[in-house]
Amino acid sequence: MDYFIIVATTAAGLYFHWWLYRRIKRWIDRDLALSLAGDDQRKRIFMLQQLDRAKAEKVKRKDLPQWLQDAARQYVVKATE
Repeated sequence: MDYFIIVATTAAGLYFHWWLYRRIKRWIDRDLALSLAGDDQRKRIFMLQQLDRAKAEKVKRKDLPQWLQDAARQYVVKATE
């Protein structure tokens, strides 16, 4: 019985840490996208769409900041046309 308790609590702890790690990564990515948008509400929506697009295209995590900065620059170009 003692081993079952140890295994169950260890598994629950590992799952919780994995879940928390994934959640924090999402928060960081979302915060990055929104920080690049500033206070412009349309650009915030655009940047969140670009973040979803980056996930769909499976952009690597280390390349995501540059990818989002490029997307933010493209928005400025589209807005000035």
